[in-house]
Amino acid sequence: MGLSGKERRILADIELALERDDPELARRVAAINRIESGGEAVPHTADPPVTRMTWSAGRARGRPVVHRWLIVLAVVVTLFLLVLAVATA
Repeated sequence: MGLSGKERRILADIELALERDDPELARRVAAINRIESGGEAVPHTADPPVTRMTWSAGRARGRPVVHRWLIVLAVVVTLFLLVLAVATA
């Protein structure tokens, strides 16, 4: 059973984030995948990995910033509510 389009996009986003955050680990995982699929292992080079550009790659770049702001907003709202609860008690 194959993956749906949404699942493929999610995996592509995860792969892109891995390549951006930890290129060495991404290179190792790619080498393992090549070996398991019957291909030859590529020797380690100092060159950074070539990232695939998918249609969702552009969207993935802006997400971490939005997530950080949402986390900051959630913390601020939580602290405000805690202060409000203590002040009215």
